[in-house]
Amino acid sequence: MIRGLALCGILVANVQPIAHVGDALVARTGGGDGAETWLGLLVHQRFFPIFSLLFGVGFSLLLESAGRRTGRPRLLLLRRLLTLLALGLAHMFLLWFGDILTVYAVVGLVVLLPSSWLPRWAVAGLAGVLIVAALVIGAGSYGLVPGLFLLGSALTRYGVIARIESGARGPALLFLVFAAAALPVAWVQQDTGNPKAMALAGLLTAGACICGVLLLLRTPLRSSLRVLFAPLGRMALTNYLSATALVLLIARLLGGPAEGWSTGTVLVIAGGILALQWVWSTLWLRRFRQGPLEWLWRWATWARRPPLRVSDR
Repeated sequence: MIRGLALCGILVANVQPIAHVGDALVARTGGGDGAETWLGLLVHQRFFPIFSLLFGVGFSLLLESAGRRTGRPRLLLLRRLLTLLALGLAHMFLLWFGDILTVYAVVGLVVLLPSSWLPRWAVAGLAGVLIVAALVIGAGSYGLVPGLFLLGSALTRYGVIARIESGARGPALLFLVFAAAALPVAWVQQDTGNPKAMALAGLLTAGACICGVLLLLRTPLRSSLRVLFAPLGRMALTNYLSATALVLLIARLLGGPAEGWSTGTVLVIAGGILALQWVWSTLWLRRFRQGPLEWLWRWATWARRPPLRVSDR
């Protein structure tokens, strides 16, 4: 569900960059008026940290699972990252140069895979150092990826992910801390347009968002959130890549310079694509275990054809 929510925010942030006006958009996120200001405060650089953190979580979860099923789990993960690299390069050169999958694959190969030999305390410490260093030097979104990967891995290895829904006190306290810290930093971002403030505000807002969702999952809204976001999250790779093609198609149909799109237009485009993907994902997952690209990725990872249909054994 959290991955599905992050996917929604990432698409809203990516609509105009995909349409080749990313530089103009980033230049405006520190200021602007009205809806554009709120988009800069609530969306831009707020959701990619969640996606990056979850990638590190998924990596360590798969390493644990593979370790119980094969004697060479890291070889399996190497194939997984190389396959992701191939997908990312194809996405980058065929559709959109702003692809994030290539960055994820390279960072996974250089940082995440080697870290699997380190003790968990070293992974946690290195995660903190890399995140702080990226913020201090202003390394931008991509600069935060290694630290977030390692943070997700450390949370898994310390058992935090396994206990994530065991109580409400921890998420509630963290939500208050993240939200209280994010507000003044976001004010600085809006007042100055400082990219370092934007990066820090994005991290704090992402933390508040995750904790907020964990709290909502303990309410009657849990079933609604599952219906709304889980199908998108289970097919995140397929939906991320197909969204690029859909945005490019819409941009061609609309014509004219995309930098003239209003915030309302961006939200309508993103909402329409997400609605289509939700219907597609929900219907697909009734018959199949995974999305089509997720299935191919799993096949390449395990080097054997996995079952696809729900009825397959």
